[in-house]
Amino acid sequence: MSQDRGERVALTDILNKLGGQNGEQGGMAAISKLFEGEGMQGILNKLQASGMDKQVMSWIGHGQNEPVSGDDIKRAVDPQQLSQVAQQCGMSQDEVADHVAQALPEAVDKATPGGAVPQQGFSMDSLMGMFKKK
Repeated sequence: MSQDRGERVALTDILNKLGGQNGEQGGMAAISKLFEGEGMQGILNKLQASGMDKQVMSWIGHGQNEPVSGDDIKRAVDPQQLSQVAQQCGMSQDEVADHVAQALPEAVDKATPGGAVPQQGFSMDSLMGMFKKK
């Protein structure tokens, strides 16, 4: 249980860094914007289309979450969106991509506790609600 709390603190720290004054919600909004506001399902689709199907499936399924790198994230997103998000966050594009690469495996894992993407899909707002409940 303490490990779960440690992971959650790390994730909230990352989201707070990305969100700046807007905290975790701002961090989730930055991730959403990075993937052009398509919600979590859109994010997963873009990652899978960029060759990260194995990693995404590990986050959704049971077992160890496979990591992705900042470079993986940079390949999956629109460079212009990355530039805008980096500017809004006051970070370099590499820093934003690295933070997103750290946050997404746990975020998706927490949003898919049954080992599958919910049939109705899930939004970034519902994901934030899950973090607040735990």
